[in-house]
Amino acid sequence: MKYKAILLSAVILAAALVGGCSSGGSGNTKASDTPQSSAAEESAVQQSEEESSVEQSNAEQSTETSDESSAESQPAGTPVDASWFNDAVFIGDSVTLKLSYYADNGDLGETVFLCAGSLGYNNSLWDIDHEDNVHPVYNGEKVTIFDGVERLKPKKIFVMMGMNDIGLYGVDDTIDAMKTVTDKLAEKCPDSVIYIESVTPMVSNSSLGDLNNDNIRAFDEKLKEVCAEKGYKYLDVYSAVSDENGDLVYEYCGDPPTDDNPNGMGLHFTDEGCKIWADYLKANVQ
Repeated sequence: MKYKAILLSAVILAAALVGGCSSGGSGNTKASDTPQSSAAEESAVQQSEEESSVEQSNAEQSTETSDESSAESQPAGTPVDASWFNDAVFIGDSVTLKLSYYADNGDLGETVFLCAGSLGYNNSLWDIDHEDNVHPVYNGEKVTIFDGVERLKPKKIFVMMGMNDIGLYGVDDTIDAMKTVTDKLAEKCPDSVIYIESVTPMVSNSSLGDLNNDNIRAFDEKLKEVCAEKGYKYLDVYSAVSDENGDLVYEYCGDPPTDDNPNGMGLHFTDEGCKIWADYLKANVQ
């Protein structure tokens, strides 16, 4: 009996030791230490998760700050690529017509030009069958600028007219016609962004009746006010191509009055002037 009792005690002890190993305890770990160790491990895991969450949050904030800093550090007037103008239409008179010839080199992408000599805000409102109409030609057919944009459905519409209106109708009446024209363009293409380009200057001492730099500047000031009122983007091309006196830079003019050509109009552009114009547009459209 004594032997059996000793043997039974040994079996119980062995079972206890095996149970201890299978439960993950170590031979020298006290039973009372086990719950404290588990609590410490859980606390460590929780702390690690909290620290990881904080680090992730800080990383996200750092990324956002970096993105904001990058955006803020982007210099104003960074030029757009020429392809930005692929979905644009330019409307204008003979001044913009010269730009269209220059743009054949791809400097303004694949933009479409609806231009014609003598086109203005007033006569652009004439019917297509008006006997004196000067509407532009698109795909071999004369179209009004309104029919043109309706067919093309551009995302951007650039308008520069007024040179042929100011001398005939005066500043205020030309502004009234401009409002009518741009309202109608917006009606035809409600999803298009409208950019209004200022009328550009003439070279020094040039004038054609009431068309002179003083009246052009007065018109442009009113044009800027209309743009602010209606939400159009105003582009001050005048300042980009004028000298310190407010006249068209002589080298940018393709038809200055000279002894050999006293009837030079003093308002059309050279390729050099068109490049300055195009560069200004690319740097200021956004």
